[in-house]
Amino acid sequence: MAYYAAFLHMKDAEKNAKVLPRHIAYLEDMEACGKVFARGPFTDGTGGLVVYIADTYEEALEIAEADPHVVEGVRRLELKEWKALTIS
Repeated sequence: MAYYAAFLHMKDAEKNAKVLPRHIAYLEDMEACGKVFARGPFTDGTGGLVVYIADTYEEALEIAEADPHVVEGVRRLELKEWKALTIS
């Protein structure tokens, strides 16, 4: 198991509002399956971040590319493996 940060860069803010309910529903489904560690928008309106939990990069990419925001071309996906550090 590893963490993958999906940066979702805003491409079309107007279309984003229309697709947003499907995006949220998709992420809620992924959370229920144990595939989302964290998610949320950037406060400056430039997009958002989802941290997926997956066994491989390929699995994370498949999950991230199925997000309605990516499918509909509302946001540009940038996916990177992320190493979570604990603070003691």
